[in-house]
Amino acid sequence: MNESLVDTESLGREEQDSVEVNRPDTATRILDVAEKLFIEHGFDATSLRLITQQAEVNLAAVNYHFGSKDALLQQAVIRRLAPWNRQCIEELDRLEAQGKPLTVEALVYGFIRPSLAMSRDPTRGGALFVRLLSRTFIENHKMLREAIPADHSEFVKRYSRAFSKVLPELGIEELAWRLHFSFSLMFNAFAGNDVLKVFIKKQQIVSARDPDIVARHLLPYVIAGLTAPMPE
Repeated sequence: MNESLVDTESLGREEQDSVEVNRPDTATRILDVAEKLFIEHGFDATSLRLITQQAEVNLAAVNYHFGSKDALLQQAVIRRLAPWNRQCIEELDRLEAQGKPLTVEALVYGFIRPSLAMSRDPTRGGALFVRLLSRTFIENHKMLREAIPADHSEFVKRYSRAFSKVLPELGIEELAWRLHFSFSLMFNAFAGNDVLKVFIKKQQIVSARDPDIVARHLLPYVIAGLTAPMPE
């Protein structure tokens, strides 16, 4: 059988009924395996054959639940991204409802706090979630670029507006560049590539894949960059 998906119409009625009965468990297993492989190998390097082998399903099951590899990728990302997106906005709502002047530190932590909370909760993806989220934004995948902005627009609008209020001296263009650099840096840092090993002696037990450790070292750096004086 080649990499192309099998049409579910070619399945027997009995097999289709069996897939339907087991749909929640099967679909979740496929998503869990796909998520793990996307993180380990990247989206483009992860084949459907590898996914089906590790999920112990056939290509017809993937087709039945998702329709294509692209749709599977989209669902694997959105099931983690959507609740994270909502929690980031809720965190901003909470900060604004306090009635106190916002700060750069509060906004940066407001963005990171939901990520750390979810990284500690295996039922919501755990530490793998943070790495999947980061890979989503740093890898160049056409379908994800088209799918994410629609669901992510409120997050971008709300946080951009909040940062512009606490950093009015920067101007629109300078703020846009600093947010671009800051968010790119954060996503790359949480992607778990562990480039840190290049700079740390082998005998030292340090990992750039622990979200809490990454956040502790990363956030002061990001805040310093956002609040740096304007270049002359």
